Amino acid sequence: MPEIHRNAAALLALAASALLLQACSDSPEPAQAPASAVEIETGGDDAHARHALEPQGLPRSTAPADARVFFIEPADGASVTSPVTLEFGLEGMDVVPAGTNKPDSGHHHLLINVTDLPPMDFPLPATEQVIHYGGGQTEATLELAPGEYRLQLVLGDHLHIPHDPPVMSDAITITVE
Repeated sequence: MPEIHRNAAALLALAASALLLQACSDSPEPAQAPASAVEIETGGDDAHARHALEPQGLPRSTAPADARVFFIEPADGASVTSPVTLEFGLEGMDVVPAGTNKPDSGHHHLLINVTDLPPMDFPLPATEQVIHYGGGQTEATLELAPGEYRLQLVLGDHLHIPHDPPVMSDAITITVE
């Protein structure tokens, strides 16, 4: 294996481990992603190095064809006040904490105002727009500023990687008054 690929694989594994540890904390606050492997390896945003370090994806857990994740509350189109309480539903699979490698199971990830889905063959990033509920939570309370929000749920496996096929809710829109 060429040296750059060995280094890239090690750095990506380190970054994924850091994200997993942050996302699995008991805090519902979004975790901040560490510097990317490209920034660590090259010291900046070098397009050639970035392309050379792009991995080919990771193995994905399978999901039953009839599995579905959805919002119990709030309803699509609802007007709410902050703090907003969200209830997550799941059918055809079990909710388990991150790190629990059990067939037909996973944990929730909330996407806020995300219109371009992240890659489905990598761990979901932990950002202000992608909140991990690695403790196996099925409910969350968020402080949201007034405005319109697009919300979507994605179930992740023990490593925060979406299943194959992905188990995602329909996006809903809520208005915080």
